[in-house]
Amino acid sequence: METLSAKFNIYKNYAKELITLSAPIMAGNLANMLINVGDVIVAGRHSTLTLGAISVASAIFMTFMIAAVGLMASISPVVSNLRGERKTTKTLFKTTIKYSLIVGLIFCCLVRFITHQIDLIGLSDDLYPLVVEYLDISSWGLFGGLIFIALKEFLQAYEIVTFPNMVTVAQIFLNLFLNVALVFGMWGFPELGVKGLAIASLLVRTVGAIALILYCLPFLKGKSRRVKTYIKELLKTGWPISFALFFEFLGFNITAVLVGKFSAQLAAAHNIIITLTSVTYMFPMSISNAIAIKVGFANGEKNILNVKRFSLSGVYLTLIFMGLTALLYYFLPEYLLSLFTNDSAVVLTALPVMNIVLCFLFFDGIQCACVGALKGLKDTKPIMITMAIAYLFIGIPIGCIFAFKFNIVLIGFWIGLAVALFVACMISSTILVRKIKKLQKAL
Repeated sequence: METLSAKFNIYKNYAKELITLSAPIMAGNLANMLINVGDVIVAGRHSTLTLGAISVASAIFMTFMIAAVGLMASISPVVSNLRGERKTTKTLFKTTIKYSLIVGLIFCCLVRFITHQIDLIGLSDDLYPLVVEYLDISSWGLFGGLIFIALKEFLQAYEIVTFPNMVTVAQIFLNLFLNVALVFGMWGFPELGVKGLAIASLLVRTVGAIALILYCLPFLKGKSRRVKTYIKELLKTGWPISFALFFEFLGFNITAVLVGKFSAQLAAAHNIIITLTSVTYMFPMSISNAIAIKVGFANGEKNILNVKRFSLSGVYLTLIFMGLTALLYYFLPEYLLSLFTNDSAVVLTALPVMNIVLCFLFFDGIQCACVGALKGLKDTKPIMITMAIAYLFIGIPIGCIFAFKFNIVLIGFWIGLAVALFVACMISSTILVRKIKKLQKAL
């Protein structure tokens, strides 16, 4: 029987592997966030109208982008499983590109269709043409964006994570340069405002895709005979992830809209807390990606012991990180909130919510780690159902009861979100434990 010290050493080695794999992924995830932050800063410096237009347009665009990204998220676990089965996977490179292009075409058509129905939303006359202009141009960026994500996922399955995430970091600077040049009309470029932001986004996504295609040229050799099977597995694993991400994204967006109905001060406080938790979320999300790759490979090998150990190591790592983050939130809440605003009233409004966020962090981290393991096991339908139940049928209704019946607005909605993640945490962890036990019995 293993001693406690022996168990610690075993899991420490598994944790090291996850950290090594997830570190570059985290850098890429943070870079993606900084790209979006750069857009907002440049838009705000240009004009309030530009900022308003990009806020509306980005919300619409990202709703579809998130769904499309979910379909790409199946690539790394599926390829990892095939690698674990010792099957040839490099020949699937061309199929992966074709898959991303087909998904890109579908979602590009959807965005363009929605763009020409925007008048039904009832936007103000000054916002309407700018939102349409941004979406018209950005819709073409789906092709480059999805090729980049698809190839990044493909490389992650081979645990090649440094180069694609370095490209993402480089995109921050390219995006900032193009934004400033095209929005303000600097260095010989014309002043394009919102149109400049859209063109910059399109170019950055396209350049990123080209960089990864060139890097992946060695994978172009050979022809795969498993194209239909591969695509079928990608769709089978990917569409539930797509809907799960959509439900989660929708849950937070609906909450933001409902909070905004009460006052701008509450909306500002909510936005700051969301930004803080989003930064914190980068760690568990990166660990989750690493878990999906490692568990996927172990599952392909039929090595259930590694499936269990990588899953548990991921949960332990996430709990340790969230515990350290919780200490910061507990002892320095005012300082953290004041990093985003000088308005003391907004800080005071957000301050009571930070106690709820402490619970939110742990639930979010555990469910994220469990979701990563389930992706690796290609068991993604439960993730979709869990997110739909947690956010749409539990979290948001609870928040609405607190806000509209008892006038406990911000705290009420965040209690709802915390409960939603608690439910997601309990369901996903239970499903994962049962899945591992089932696999152990099957062997």
